[in-house]
Amino acid sequence: VIGQPAKSKRPKEPGENKIRPVNKKVKPKNPKMKERESVDSSLKSQSILTQVMDKGHFQKAAATLSLAAGQSIELRCKGSNVTWNYPSYLDTFKDSRLSIKQLDRYSQLILANSTAADTGEYSCWLQLCNGNKCRKDETKTGSTYIFFTDKEELFVPTPSYFEIVYLNPDKPAVIPCRVTTPSAKVTLHREFPAEEIETDGTDIIYDAKQGFVFQHPTSDHKGIVYCKAESQGAPQISIKYHLLYVEVPKGPPSTTIAVSSSRAGLGDRVHVVCTVLGEPDVDVSFRWQYPGQESRRPVIIQNFWRLINRGIGHTTRISKSVLLVEDFEDTDVGNYVCIAQNLQGETTVATKVELK
Repeated sequence: VIGQPAKSKRPKEPGENKIRPVNKKVKPKNPKMKERESVDSSLKSQSILTQVMDKGHFQKAAATLSLAAGQSIELRCKGSNVTWNYPSYLDTFKDSRLSIKQLDRYSQLILANSTAADTGEYSCWLQLCNGNKCRKDETKTGSTYIFFTDKEELFVPTPSYFEIVYLNPDKPAVIPCRVTTPSAKVTLHREFPAEEIETDGTDIIYDAKQGFVFQHPTSDHKGIVYCKAESQGAPQISIKYHLLYVEVPKGPPSTTIAVSSSRAGLGDRVHVVCTVLGEPDVDVSFRWQYPGQESRRPVIIQNFWRLINRGIGHTTRISKSVLLVEDFEDTDVGNYVCIAQNLQGETTVATKVELK
């Protein structure tokens, strides 16, 4: 951490005068520092996160903490409008062991009776609000990664016994077998053929806070794998991970449109289908424009998706939106437009239906 937080003239919290500074350095005075707008923002940033110790002592939260499962922890973030981030597991189960309170000058997070599953990153930041709009103050943040060690649970528990990991050729893939004990020795293994996958530290690396990272996934990596951990006892095995290789062009949705019949008679059933082929983990949304829309002509619209295996180890997500006109009328003659959208953009396709 570069620089020390400026002294505050506010009244001190009980026990706050017992903060133990670490590696305190005396810095030369620079009265013009405040005027220098070009100073790198990283020099101005200061951690607002502290850990509450026994007997009311405080200390700046270290980048990494290792606590025995079962212990409780209290963290505080300075500020009157603080937002927290913590392992999603605690939100998923609406865990009563987690308590967050915003007080006048700081926010307090308490996690009681910790378990191995609570292992993860705990971070906070100050919110700057103007009316209803708020943004993160990048100079007032704090973060710590906490390992809740448990010799019976070397791997951070997960709610499932099997997970799918998508291998995209243009971005790293993570096999998230995280450990609760940072010193544990972890290896990666393929189920068939049975073999250990070499971790070379370049293309495949291991990070105790993430798991195994494939920097440049290829179709050769697909298959079922698991992790093995050892730490002063019998080895433990993680859940299994099914690695599926994905090869779909990046960009706006690849969209097609088809109609049951381009010429329909009065009273006919007509359905128009909008189809997108894309990456398995990329959501697609659909919007429709059709002739009877302004007159509120009743139509039925259904959206669904599924994964399809292309037969060579590649997986694609097929998303569809179906617009159904049950009783075709004169007002239904015209253009049917489908707009498909993903994070990269949107694609518009159209087809025309005429009267027989």
